[in-house]
Amino acid sequence: MSGGVEWAVHCCVALTGVTEPVPAATLARLNDVSMTYLAKQMQALARAGLVHSVQGKSGGYVLARPADEISVLDVVLAIEGPEPQFTCTEVRQRGPLAASPEDCLRACAVHRAMLAAEQAWRTSLRGVTVADLVATVDQDSGPDVLARVRGWLVSPTD
Repeated sequence: MSGGVEWAVHCCVALTGVTEPVPAATLARLNDVSMTYLAKQMQALARAGLVHSVQGKSGGYVLARPADEISVLDVVLAIEGPEPQFTCTEVRQRGPLAASPEDCLRACAVHRAMLAAEQAWRTSLRGVTVADLVATVDQDSGPDVLARVRGWLVSPTD
C-alpha cells in the first residue's frame, strides 16, 4: 500500500469540522509533504466523491460527506483502487515440477489464505470511519489538537 493512503486519511481527519475549502498547498504544508504529491491524493479523493474540490482563488478541498459516512476503506480504495493487494501468479505452474492448468482449477492454500486475510482487512477498515479516527485523536492527544489543526488550516503560520 502506498504512503498516499496515510496522507489521504490524515487529510480527511484534518478536514473534519472545516467549513471553508482548504487549499492542497496548505494541507501539504501541514503534513510536510510535496504539494504535487498531496494534490494527486486529493484529486483521487475528489474522484471518489469523498471530498469536494472547489476551484478559484478561495478554492481547495472540503469533505463531501459527514466524517461518520467515510470509512477508512473508502479512502484506501480511492487511493489504491479496488484491486486486491495480493495477485496470484500461479507459482504451482512454474519450474521443473510445474502442475498442469487442469491440476490448478482450485485456488491453492496460499491464494486462499491471502484472500481470507484481504477480506478480513477490508472488513476491518470498512468498520472504521473518519469520525472514529477523530474521536481517537481526541482521546490520544486531547480535544484541542484538532481545534488547533483546524485553526491553522484557516490561517496557516510557519
